[in-house]
Amino acid sequence: MSSIKSAKNRGLGKGFEALLPKNFDETLLVDASDRIRKVKIDLVKPNAEQPRRHFDETALEQLAASIKRHGILQPLIVTSQPSGSYLLVAGERRWRAAQQAGLASVPVIVRSAKELEQLEIALVENVQRVDLSPLEQAGSIERLHQQFSLTYDAIALRLGKAISTINNIVRLLQLPDDAKQALQEQKITEGHGRAILALKDHAEQQKELLRLIVQKGWSVRQAERFVTTFKASATDTKTATVRTRMRSETPETKQLGRKLRTSVNIRRTAHGGKLEIGFSSDDNLEQLLKQLLQK
Repeated sequence: MSSIKSAKNRGLGKGFEALLPKNFDETLLVDASDRIRKVKIDLVKPNAEQPRRHFDETALEQLAASIKRHGILQPLIVTSQPSGSYLLVAGERRWRAAQQAGLASVPVIVRSAKELEQLEIALVENVQRVDLSPLEQAGSIERLHQQFSLTYDAIALRLGKAISTINNIVRLLQLPDDAKQALQEQKITEGHGRAILALKDHAEQQKELLRLIVQKGWSVRQAERFVTTFKASATDTKTATVRTRMRSETPETKQLGRKLRTSVNIRRTAHGGKLEIGFSSDDNLEQLLKQLLQK
């Protein structure tokens, strides 16, 4: 049992234990070093159902050079075949790079089909747990994609979620580290995270938007407005911030507000603006709509 605990601490990453049910067979998580074996590289065959089809040649060359110097640091995951060969489950990029590096053998962890099925089922079941953070969900979905050769469409089907939902969750892994930490600490929401991701080519603006959300308590809508304003015409963060905050009253909005007995404001944006009419409840909204639609 001690080797199992050490395996959890060393190899599975923060938060992974939250993905496993209490009655899960922990022998599947024995430290990789206890299960690694070396096999001839020509006995390892790629999985024809692997969803990944394109491998960047430059990146492969760089990895091959690293493997020549340091070897393969993370073993491949394979299943044994009746013919005596091994079918790749995870690690095709490393396998291809090892071929380029001229390795005669590669380190592998051999898992049975039953083991893989158990682990996949455990992950799928626990991704659906409501107490998992968005980043824990994203990490487990990506693990299903990478280590079990499941497409995002297939994962969405297993989880009973829309493919767009799965894609949005996984994209959270692309957030800058400080935004990931804020999301993990619940200082921002998934919606805030998606707004920050929309500025992925503007690192400084991402940092500033994160600061404004955390320190100023900006809503998701304000964050989205900041992104839209910056992309549309603002040349700097300060201008985008000012335009995002901009709200004004005019004699006309005051007159309309008195007539409707609610707040009426004009909010300027990069292209025109919005007329905002406040309401306090669904009943209040219904009354306002009747007033506005009166001839």
